[in-house]
Amino acid sequence: MPQTTDFAITGGGIVGLATALDLQSRHPTARITLLEKEPRPALHQTGRNSGVIHAGVYYAPGSLKARFCALGVQASHDFCAEHGIPTQNCGKLIVATNEAELTRMATLESRARANGIKIERLSAKEAQTLEPNISSTGALLSPTTGIVDFGLVAQKMAEIFTSRGGDILLNTRVTGGNEAPQSVTLHTGQGTLSAGKAVFCAGLHADRLARSFGADIAFRIIPFRGDYFAIKNQPDDLVQHLIYPVPDPERPFLGVHLTRKMNGGFTVGPSAVLAGAREGYGKFNLNAADLASALTYPGFWKLLAKNAASAVDELSASLLKSLYLKKVQKYCPRITLDDLAPYKSGVRAQAVAENGKIIDDFLFAQTRHSLHVCNAPSPAATSAIPIGRYIADQLLDAG
Repeated sequence: MPQTTDFAITGGGIVGLATALDLQSRHPTARITLLEKEPRPALHQTGRNSGVIHAGVYYAPGSLKARFCALGVQASHDFCAEHGIPTQNCGKLIVATNEAELTRMATLESRARANGIKIERLSAKEAQTLEPNISSTGALLSPTTGIVDFGLVAQKMAEIFTSRGGDILLNTRVTGGNEAPQSVTLHTGQGTLSAGKAVFCAGLHADRLARSFGADIAFRIIPFRGDYFAIKNQPDDLVQHLIYPVPDPERPFLGVHLTRKMNGGFTVGPSAVLAGAREGYGKFNLNAADLASALTYPGFWKLLAKNAASAVDELSASLLKSLYLKKVQKYCPRITLDDLAPYKSGVRAQAVAENGKIIDDFLFAQTRHSLHVCNAPSPAATSAIPIGRYIADQLLDAG
């Protein structure tokens, strides 16, 4: 392990890797060191998401999400085309199944247009013609939504970074550190590293590392596990598009969607329930410190109080596959209980404010020589390249 580096990046997910590449392109002679606690990069949120290249339909106009996603769609496709990573531009159908959802769909259409996103409203008949196996009372078509394996994207980023002289230290967990007037010291299980500048893309552990380095933050990461199922017994042409329900504004997440996969087949998911551990991908995975962190945080209980009905519904569906199925059958009634096969779960790192409000946009915090990525939920994978550029801008502008 080196004793010094110019730039230290903690976290080998897609955002950390994109940041490393951006810094490397600006300072090709600088020593840049990326520290990853796992045996290989992208094992957590990057490697366990839906694999969707989001168009940016849902995000508030003017938000960082809207801005970075708009840039990230083209940047993601360009990167994949340059490096031979397959993508599919299959498009997304956002389907309404009742009159109330049609009203919400109109609001969503207005938001998409305000963001400059290509969007087309379809009648029930038009949607049925496009997707015969999907039932709806109307739909929105987002033709620029696509899919990719973000794990492969991250792997290629890591290969490029190391081929250009960057260092990736695997199995190296950052346990703490401090800032001096001219540098940042990082303590790890493998030794101590001194850096001129540091970036922390710690995902599920973002709040802990931010606090340990003196960043002024007022949130806590609450881990939400998302359960998926693979679809079996169905034809290869079950659907041609990604199928999403119209989101309920009273609920904090987008709902269970039907997703095409790059290697063939389909998944449905995710649900959204409190995880028993920040990296607890199984229903019964528990970590006492992680669970206590959530349950002793007043913001969690305020969030729960605001979303009690949603929480009960999500928990019930997580425990009973028949209830999960009902969410899918709202728009795809031909899928049955026997069609739902086990599939890997994910855990979303969600920043929650002290007042119980979900922090819905990307969030960053800076100290004198460090920048912390505090909240980077979806569409962070789609937006990774412009996020990396933004991080480099902020870090270097700080002097």
